[in-house]
Amino acid sequence: MVSAHRYSGVRKLGSVGQAIPGVEISILDDADHAVPSGEVGEVCVRGPNVMQGYYRLAEETAAALRQGWLHTGDMGRLDGDGYLYIVERKKDLIIRGGFNVYPRDVEEVLYAHPAVAEAAVVGMRDPVMGEDVLAYVALKPGATTDEATLLTFCQSRLAKYKSPRHIRFLDSLPKSPIGKILKKELRRLTE
Repeated sequence: MVSAHRYSGVRKLGSVGQAIPGVEISILDDADHAVPSGEVGEVCVRGPNVMQGYYRLAEETAAALRQGWLHTGDMGRLDGDGYLYIVERKKDLIIRGGFNVYPRDVEEVLYAHPAVAEAAVVGMRDPVMGEDVLAYVALKPGATTDEATLLTFCQSRLAKYKSPRHIRFLDSLPKSPIGKILKKELRRLTE
């Protein structure tokens, strides 16, 4: 644990709290420089509760622990009061033509459609844009819609670069034993 609400007594909607005593949180860019307050970057932490390395995995340790910071693989932001907001897993980030697309933004729009029961967004290779946005959707029982309708729905609510290029329908999305949608499995379907 690196953050909590219990120390300040203040809760902010969407935040996972402030750093616990003895722990530092920094948001860093890909060059390991701190980003300004409110901007998204990788959540990095250091403190006495942070691991010293992976057992017998020197390369993975070197990649995760740089300049004294543990790079968590989570994308997030800190507000001006030091409250942490987790945005996405770094590996889930889609870079479409130089623009960052956070799958959660697209998924929230898809979940707003009355026919959608489940939605997950992953990146797919694109020869021009580098990556493009692909959505997997499972419909509610008895509901009907098609790709064109959902694409139009998304385009009316998202910036053009964030809107999915394709939507694929499944009866249900693959899940872990605790019910978390397995994007790794969906990425395999795009290959």
